[in-house]
Amino acid sequence: MPTLARVNAMPAAEFRAAFGGVFEHSPWVAEGAFAARPFASVDALHAAMTDVVKRAGREDQVALLRAHPELAGKEAQAGTMTGDSTAEQGGAGLNALSRAEMTRIADLNRRYREKFGFPFIIAVRKHTKDGILSEFERRLANDRDTELATCLGQVFVITRLRLDGLISS
Repeated sequence: MPTLARVNAMPAAEFRAAFGGVFEHSPWVAEGAFAARPFASVDALHAAMTDVVKRAGREDQVALLRAHPELAGKEAQAGTMTGDSTAEQGGAGLNALSRAEMTRIADLNRRYREKFGFPFIIAVRKHTKDGILSEFERRLANDRDTELATCLGQVFVITRLRLDGLISS
């Protein structure tokens, strides 16, 4: 794990390689944040990354959300999720659902995607399996703008946790 001093000294290609996956399948976020170096802290690095997303157009923000896998969805079943997503979902027990829970989450995923046009996103490391399912149900009542903002906020929580695992203090 690099130190913050090393992060600040990285050339663009190395920075992209190290942090391009922090935002799921969206290396453009790290590329956009690179110019804000030097970073005074991991918080400053994360703020630079979230600023790139906040300044992006709505279409790019929705594309960022669509790059995320559904919870316990087809990517999880096929084993094609990123290592981070696999570990995060597994840590919340979403890799060991009962048949009834799998049916419920598949229905929730379908309904959510049909209503909002992107997958349900939640920082699973901050929730229990039951809490995740409860939030899923509750958030289905929201409007699209509220869910777009909520999902982006959850992405920011997820990515901050990921950065903590990539940079030594």
